[in-house]
Parts: sequence; structure tokens; C-alpha cells
Amino acid sequence: MTTFRHVPAHLFLPSAATIRTSPTPTSARSALLLPRTRLSRHISLKPAAAQLSPASSSSLSLPHAQLRRRFLQLSRRFTVMAASTQVSLQENKTRLKLEQLNLDNSFIRDLPGDSTTDGPPRQVLHACYTKVSPSVLVDNPQLVVWSNSVAELLNLDPKEFERPDFPLIFSGVSILKGSVPYAQCYGGHQFGTWAGQLGDGRAITLGEVLNNQGERWELQLKGSGKTPYSRFADGLAVLRSSIREFLCSEAMDALGIPTTRALCLVTTGKNVTRDMFYDGNPKEEPGAIVCRVAQSFLRFGSYQIHALRGEEDVPIIRTLLDYTIQHHFPHLNSLSSKGEDFSLKPEGLEKPAVDLTSNKYAAWFCEVAERTAVLIAKWQGVGFTHGVMNTDNMSVLGLTIDYGPFGFLDAFDPNYTPNTTDLPGRRYCFANQPDIGMWNLAQLGGTLSTANLVNDEEVKYAMAKYGSRFMDEYQSVMTKKLGLAKYNKDLISKLLTNMAIDKVDYTICFRALSKIKTIHDFTDDELLNPLKPVLLDMSKERKKAWVDWSRQYIQEVASSGISDEERKRSMDSVNPKFVLRNYLCQSAIDAAEQGDFTEVRRLLEVMQKPYDEQEGREKYARLPPAWAYRPGVCMLSCSS
Repeated sequence: MTTFRHVPAHLFLPSAATIRTSPTPTSARSALLLPRTRLSRHISLKPAAAQLSPASSSSLSLPHAQLRRRFLQLSRRFTVMAASTQVSLQENKTRLKLEQLNLDNSFIRDLPGDSTTDGPPRQVLHACYTKVSPSVLVDNPQLVVWSNSVAELLNLDPKEFERPDFPLIFSGVSILKGSVPYAQCYGGHQFGTWAGQLGDGRAITLGEVLNNQGERWELQLKGSGKTPYSRFADGLAVLRSSIREFLCSEAMDALGIPTTRALCLVTTGKNVTRDMFYDGNPKEEPGAIVCRVAQSFLRFGSYQIHALRGEEDVPIIRTLLDYTIQHHFPHLNSLSSKGEDFSLKPEGLEKPAVDLTSNKYAAWFCEVAERTAVLIAKWQGVGFTHGVMNTDNMSVLGLTIDYGPFGFLDAFDPNYTPNTTDLPGRRYCFANQPDIGMWNLAQLGGTLSTANLVNDEEVKYAMAKYGSRFMDEYQSVMTKKLGLAKYNKDLISKLLTNMAIDKVDYTICFRALSKIKTIHDFTDDELLNPLKPVLLDMSKERKKAWVDWSRQYIQEVASSGISDEERKRSMDSVNPKFVLRNYLCQSAIDAAEQGDFTEVRRLLEVMQKPYDEQEGREKYARLPPAWAYRPGVCMLSCSS
């Protein structure tokens, strides 16, 4: 496996050596790490004057007071007209009832399925799915929290959340009109070892909603009962894990990170038995169901399973890949007119450059590699650790998928893993995520090779693209986080080293950097004042290290010619003030388990605006309390 070099050795700071295999000039690559912008529509008064007819232009000769009155009258008229137009546009937005959703079932229509419907856990051969009905038992299910922005993606009227039967529909008791529920078949490597068939053991897809923009959004109930892929499990989910998945799905989207989404969360009114720490002490917990939403839940393991079941199943890989390209990568069906210039050759490849325009499957693999690279670079930028990067948890669309024991960095530790199951080797720790992304892609590349869809050179090419694209995106995001005019490896390396030695809070530190002023005659204490919230109990030696770094930083940003105010605005747009820390989740979970969902809903509101100051909500951006580092809060198992 190709690995990234770390500078220093214990940190993730890839060296420039890994970008030498880049087949495409850096300047030609897309900048996918731009901060999310929020555009506001403003009503200008200028058009009012432009609407004056020639006849009314004589009013310019009127006395000043009369002219001013006339202008104000026209301005008010235009403002009312504009406001009316806005209201009209809002009213004309497609807002559908649940029964009116345009539900499609392309997955089961176009792909081979299990000959048996429902049934007990078993090996499902020669199929991509099994038709299965939700079987969860409910007792007065309740709607806990919902996402209006996801409803908008589906053209769903937000008033539908108020329906008394809404919890019944999204617990699976009542089936949506046009829905043909199914569970997907897939396999995967878990912690580096092939685990065989896995599949949707507690997730049931209801179908795909086609919105008025032609987008396809798959609805999936997680925790709705047993499927043939449940193995020894019950197919259910508990409230604590469901809250975490719902909130993090929406929080990651607000951060601008590709992710699956969540429409709603309902309680079942029934308890579920779980052994949270796998220590032989199970207990009953409230049951819940999340409705997850994504354009597709296809994973690396969706293709792998068919490559490892013998020759009879191998052709399914091509069938599934044709379906994937048709619905989710349609631009690859016209490569002859949209081909990339592959005139440059990655270093180390003896043959001429790979021409992906002649093989849509190789082009697809290359795009999956680049999407994965961008995704993981964004994770590294916000200090997000997934915790379970098995190949069955890797989306071919480059989405963050399957929120189990995730965690955002608090005290910066490159070896941090939020997964107790991962503790022996820390395979999925924060610093290892880029390497694991490449390892997982290698497994997918092997699957495509088994099906004779790509050759060795095409696999090598895609892997090289992963490395170069990751480096470009990582360097870009770190450059923006520090407000620099260009990437400075030495400056960033020293900062991360200091943060690791002093266990500095990752999110608060980067947010505070924007407050540093480019004033060279500051005293040491004045220089470090913006960082006081995170530099605690510093020795003289450590204080000097931070002072030296800060002076180097001031010199670098001053040379860019960007004002402190402009730099602060830019940095605050990429360094969030609020992230979904595990202890915040736990506080909301504790209240929810007592029947109080107020904090869950409030936390959703806070996380939907992570880059804003949000006056009055400062407590959500504070350093974590001591109890935040206890097991069960900062670290969790895969049990849910």
C-alpha cells in the first residue's frame, strides 16, 4: 500500500513527494474546498428610478421636496412589488404531501434481486438486494427532530411533519405510496480483514424520490427491523446512536462536507437491549429510527461482494456499475466529448499515459478516487474522525456515510480514535485516515480488475490521482485555515506540532488564529492573548515555542498584503466556531432519554450555522468539561 509521509512522524502532514505522481497540473484542478457561501437577495432602489417613463421624467424639474416625495413613493411601490414577488415565488415552490412524492424504484427494477422476499438471516447469492418489509414493533411512536432543509430537497411540505400519522410512516408501520422496500446486499473489509456478506442488517430503503430538479434521493429507514443481512442482530437501533447520526449528518452538511442526510428521527416507544461496551453488561435503551437520505447508499462493498463469490456472480459487477454510471455519473456515458487531457504521465509508470476516455469504468474509478480524496481532506481540515472506515462504510459518491463512533478532535491528538474496538491498533485514528482511504480504494480497484473492467495501469493511475488530489485539497484547506496567501509547510508543521505537544483544542485554536494582529512590536503576552483560551498552564519553554511560531506567522501573513479584517473574515468562513462534539451529543441524549427533546432540537439549530458567532450560544463553543473525556462519551463502541 502506498503511504503518505508524515512531518513530524507522528502527525499527518504529507510530504511534497507524494504529489510528484500527479497526472494533471495543480493549476488545472478544481478548487473543491471553497467555503460554503450564503447568498442573500437584496432589493435595490436603483430599478425604481429606471422605471420612470419619459413622461414622468419632467418631474426632475420639480422642487426638491416634491421630487423627494415622488422618489419615495416610487421606492415604496417597488419595494412592495418586490416583496410581493418574493412571496409569490415562495408560494409557487413545489410543496408536496407525502402521498404526492414522485417515488421511483430503479434499484430493484434494474438490478438482479433475491428470489426470496424477507426471510431469516442467510447468505443471499446472485443478488444486489432483497425485498423486505419493516418489522419493528412500535408503541405510540413520536417525532423527535426533523430537517426542513432535507424536506426542501424532496419538495416535501414542512407541514407534513405535523401529521399525526407521520411517525407511523417513518417507523415503517405504514408504507409510503409507491414504495417497494428492500435491503441492499454488500460485503466489506472490516479492520483490514474480509468479513464476507454484511448488507443492510437494520436499514430498509423505501425508494427514490425524484424531485422537481430531476435529482434522485433515496429514503432509508435505519433501525426498522430484521433483514436477511442482520446476522445475529435484531435489526433495531437505539435512541442515543440515532440522535448522533441525525445530528452529525446535518452538522457535516452545514460544514460543507459531503454527507448522507437525515430527514427525521422517531422514537418507537419500545426498548432495545444493547451491550454498549461489549463487557457483558447489557441494558435496555429507548428504540428509535432515523430516515436517512442520500442520492445513493452504494458502497465499495456493494461491488466487492460479487467479486469474492465466484465466477457466477462476477458479471453482476458490470451490471451494477452500469446502473451506477447511468444514474449517478451520467457524464461518463459521453467521454468522447468530455474527456480529460491525459498527456502527462504519472511518475513511475513506464507505459504511455492512461487514456480514460476509452474506458468509462476506469474513468469512474478515477472519479471515485478523487471524490474520496476530497472528502478525507475535508475531514482532516475540521478535525473529524470517522472511526469505522471499513470498505462497507465507504460511499462511491464520496459521501460521509454510517455515523457510528465518530468524533471531532478536542485536545489535538493525531492518534485519536473514537472507536473502542479500534484501540489495539488505532487503524482508523485521525492521522491514518488518508492512508486508509487509499487502502480501501485498492480493494475496490481489485474488484474491478477481477471483473476485467480495468487493467493494472488504470488502477495505478487512479491511485496516483487519489494521492495528488488529496495533497492538493489538504494543502488548500490548511492554507485557507491559516489565512495564508500560499501553502507554507514549515509554518503548518510547527503549528500542529505545538498543538499536539500541548493538547490544544483543535477547533478553538484555529478559530482564535484569526484574531492575531499583524503588529510586530507586541510583547510576548500581548502576542499570545488571542490564544489564551487554549494555551493553559504553559511552561516558559512551551510559551517560547508559541511566541516564536506566532511571530513567524505574523511575518508570513503581513507579507501577503491582506488586511487583518479581511483575513479574519476569510478565516472565520472556513474555521467553524461550533462542531458537534461528543459531549454535546451526550448532553442532548441524556435529556432525550428522559423524554425531553429540547436540547436535541436546539443543538440542530446551532450546528446548522457553524461559522456564525451566534450570540448567546457561546456555551456550545467552550472547551469540553472534564467528564467529556470519559469512556462512553469521547469513545464509543460499534454497538448501537
